This record gives sequence, structure tokens and C-alpha cells, in this order.
Amino acid sequence: MWPFLFVLMNFSWVVYKTFVAASYNLRGRLHQTWMAPRYGFQYFLPFAREGINKVIEEAILEADRMGVKVISLAALNKNESLNGGGTLYVNKHPNLRVRVVHGNTLTAAVILKEIPQNATQVFLTGATSKLGRAISLYLCRKRFMLTQSSERFESIQREAPIDCQQFLVQVTKYQAAQHCKTWIIGKWCTPREQSWAPPGTHFHQFVVPPILGFRRDCTYGKLAAMRLPEDVEGLGYCEYTMERGVLHACHVGGVVHLLQGWTHHEVGAIDVDQIDVAWTAALSHGFKPV
Repeated sequence: MWPFLFVLMNFSWVVYKTFVAASYNLRGRLHQTWMAPRYGFQYFLPFAREGINKVIEEAILEADRMGVKVISLAALNKNESLNGGGTLYVNKHPNLRVRVVHGNTLTAAVILKEIPQNATQVFLTGATSKLGRAISLYLCRKRFMLTQSSERFESIQREAPIDCQQFLVQVTKYQAAQHCKTWIIGKWCTPREQSWAPPGTHFHQFVVPPILGFRRDCTYGKLAAMRLPEDVEGLGYCEYTMERGVLHACHVGGVVHLLQGWTHHEVGAIDVDQIDVAWTAALSHGFKPV
């Protein structure tokens, strides 16, 4: 099998056109999954970025010509280092009729709604990422965050209201969270680092790929997701590792963008003020937390 896959991988380097991999209908609207012919590891190769951006850009322009209302950038296609969460395409093509969406506003909402209401502390890794920043600012009244970059930490702290900045605490070691039972993981976490969590800790995640659950005395959440409304039609596939009828929250974010008729692009930094708006909109259309 591997010789065939090796040939297929090499062929993918020269293909610059997406193809339809799956589709379904919801509320009289056709939803399609367009596949970019690239493997995950290729997104982390500096010399491959230009080609990947070309694939995504061509897909956006084709969608615009077809009259598509919303195109959602999934998985690594919205990587900040690749295209600034979609800002590259919107800035380059200011007259796009199709709305470009990364969907991470709803991803942040799903993660935040999973946190127990009685939690008083949160230990957050990957705090300076797009999602980490939004989650930090949303929870800054009573939460903690972890970052290993003092410059970026201070930048995020300055975004918080002055009377809330004291609740954002920079730490550089996992030992600082040894009494905190709510961990939000935004970057890879080794077994040794996980060992600092106290028994009964729940690991919420937005890191790709998800961390492995090494602790038997702790629980591990899956990537943020929501269940489709019951009136979905023609859904004949499972998304990644999700069960049938469950989509990643960023995917749902694009669907909600369409159903709401929103006319703005959702690219770049997450608007913290829109997190609750996105959550309420998703629930109003029949999407349910998993």
C-alpha cells in the first residue's frame, strides 16, 4: 500500500485545485467539503506555503465566481503563519462577494461553555495563539494563563480592561498549575508536563493533533465540536474522528455564518465580543453541544 501512497503524496505537490469530497443539505442549502490536495506535514514546510496558499486562493476565487455565499477555512488552511487566519486573501481581493470565515469564534465559544461554572482558575497553554488570546481575554476576570513569551503576554494583557489585567498571570512552568483542575491545552503537552496536573483534572483541548491521554486519574476532552440539527439531509460521512452528525466547531461556525446571513468576513483575530453572539446563533439554529 505504501508505494501507492508515496506516489499519491508526490502527485499532490503539483496539483493546485481542490475537489469535492462530501456534501449534505441543511435548510434548503447545499454544503460541500472541498478537499485541498495537501498532507498535514506539508503545511509546516516553509517552502510549501506559497503553493498551499495558491490552492486556497484559487478555491476562494472559484467559489466567488460560482456565487457561493460562505467559504469556511478548515483545519490548517486558516493557520496564522500561513495566511493570517484568512486575512491574506481578503486583503488581496477586497471585492470578494463570498464571505471568508475561519470559524474560530464559535470554537472559542464551545471551549468556554465546557468550563464548569464553579471553576475559579484556568491553566491555559498556547495562550498567545488566536484561540488562546480570545479565551484569555474572555476569562480574564478570574483566570490564569500560561505563556512563555513575555512580550506577547504583555500585548494580550494590554487588550484587557484595566481593572481586569491583574487576573492574567504569566507563568513559565507547568508546576504553577499543580493545584488547578481546569487545563485548556493549546499546544502539545508531554506526559511529564501533564503529570503536574492534580488528580481529577479535565484537559480541554484546541491543539491539533489532540494530546494523548496519559493520565488515568484525569479526563480528556475532544476537539471542540457541535451536533448538526436533526433536519440535515444527505450526510453520508464522518468528519475526521467525529461521530456521524457531529462537526468541528469551526465548520459549524461557517454554517452558522451562512444561516444567519452575516455579511462580514471572519478572518484574523477573534472578536471577543462576538463569542457569545456566535454561541447563541448556533443554538438558535438547532446545533447542540456534544
